[in-house]
Amino acid sequence: MRLRFNEAKATQAAAWFLKLRGTTMSYLKLIKLLYLLDREALLRWGRPITTDSYVSMDNGPVVSRIYDLILEEPDPGTDSAWRNHIGEPQSYEVTLLQDPGSSELSRAEENLIDEIFGQFGRMSRWELRDYSHTLPEWSDPNGSTIPISIRDILRAGKKTEAEIAGIEAEIENLAFAEALISPG
Repeated sequence: MRLRFNEAKATQAAAWFLKLRGTTMSYLKLIKLLYLLDREALLRWGRPITTDSYVSMDNGPVVSRIYDLILEEPDPGTDSAWRNHIGEPQSYEVTLLQDPGSSELSRAEENLIDEIFGQFGRMSRWELRDYSHTLPEWSDPNGSTIPISIRDILRAGKKTEAEIAGIEAEIENLAFAEALISPG
């Protein structure tokens, strides 16, 4: 069982990065920053922030659902938190249209966003892409996609098998509780 993707929370995290950057950013850079954010949250706290799934693509690791939100048109009649707050890409950049606030983010998560931006925010999208190719969990998919599991990230972060099993069990329990609270 996986954590349900929380589009509102992912949108708030992306918006926070966009505000730090001045409201506009290359979507490749934003995707890399969000991946690095989730990666660090998993290594520190044993849980991601965006609750996205991850894949290796030619330009490095990707937050998969967010990538789709950026590049795909939403289904007619659906209300998309992402599209309500972050504009469609123009010249490979996305812009914050309206601040979604941060009600879904904890103070620790906000601080981690600031920290990740402080560490990687000055890098260009291409420097971030090159850096992401050095992450041990990334595999060159040669034009395809390869799933990256939470286990892959935790192993790459030098977690022991016992730590990994504990984190996976906790995520499983959170996903189960989430399904009970809001089924469907």
